[in-house]
Amino acid sequence: MKIIEGDTLPAVDLNGVVIFPPGKFENKHEAARYDRLVYNIKLVYPYAKLAGIKLKQIKAILDTITNDRQRKAFLKKSEKELDNQFGDQVRDMTYSQGKILIKLIYRETGSSTFAIVKELKGGFNAFIWQTLARIFGYDLKTLYDPKGVDEPIERVVQMIDAGAI
Repeated sequence: MKIIEGDTLPAVDLNGVVIFPPGKFENKHEAARYDRLVYNIKLVYPYAKLAGIKLKQIKAILDTITNDRQRKAFLKKSEKELDNQFGDQVRDMTYSQGKILIKLIYRETGSSTFAIVKELKGGFNAFIWQTLARIFGYDLKTLYDPKGVDEPIERVVQMIDAGAI
């Protein structure tokens, strides 16, 4: 509540509202592609958000560890926990969902998955994972361009965050 010149007025903070114009598609094929993109992002986005949260937690703990042996043991333990918790779901993702996940992890963390692996596991491990990813058609160095190529992904993510989807 606010008091203005002796009058008591209710004061309510409201969240901003984002209004998205309806998508315009030239044919049914494009509309189906967009629907599939929305489905894939809705499936993958929670994992990307969780990856951002987990990475911050892991980095905070690693900042307190000074011993290399303890650091490696902690990273190994964390990796095993994440694999037990999410490994099956991530392995069951389709090719397109994997590519979207890589981009959304960049969006959430501000770093490519290659840079994250390099920082946590070292350059050699990052090279090995990048090589393995390239064999299967992925690129861990993929950047996220919300104003360019990845604009449809950004639009869907904003709609999810706004509760429109």
